[in-house]
Amino acid sequence: MSSVAVIDYGMGNLHSIAKALQHAAPGIHVLMTSDADAIRAADRVVFPGVGGIRDCMRALTQSGLVEVIKEVAKSKPLLGVCLGMQALLTRSEENDGVSGLGVIPGQVVRFSGTLADAQGNMLKIPHMGWNQVKQKNHPLWAKIPQDSRFYFVHSYYAEPDDAGIAAATSDYPHPFVCALAQGNIFAVQFHPEKSQAAGLQLLNNFLHWDGRF
Repeated sequence: MSSVAVIDYGMGNLHSIAKALQHAAPGIHVLMTSDADAIRAADRVVFPGVGGIRDCMRALTQSGLVEVIKEVAKSKPLLGVCLGMQALLTRSEENDGVSGLGVIPGQVVRFSGTLADAQGNMLKIPHMGWNQVKQKNHPLWAKIPQDSRFYFVHSYYAEPDDAGIAAATSDYPHPFVCALAQGNIFAVQFHPEKSQAAGLQLLNNFLHWDGRF
């Protein structure tokens, strides 16, 4: 039986994403774990997260999972979600500047505090709620219509050094990168586990993805 490990480092609603994974592909074994050997043994790995980057990196360091994630990032399909996506980059502006895992070269930056829509209405930070996602070609978008809506909750977003690895953008109100694809890594700023049919399809695609593009 194919297996997927959801990394448990104390940050994120693991039960929500585990249930969504089970629903997306009932025949796949889903394991929530902080055990390094179990993560290495899984066929695929999900790196979720909510909260602040400083607490995230501290928790990863204390749990001994930093090197494990770096190993997985080189060897098997890895899905980063929300804070998990941000932590994969080199550095974040959050908490006065925090170093990330450096798996994906780039920065995590905050939305401007003076955002306004086309009518001049001020936009709130964090960016919260449903928003359209403009896809670029990748296997994880299979059977998901262009401009499908996904659920977001974030104040920071990724700016990869290589713009070519952007797998999708969304607008708030200007375009920002909301998905990254680098080799066997796919990472999203939105929450697929909260994004109904489109999110479940993305998870299903990941659970059948061999890590190649």
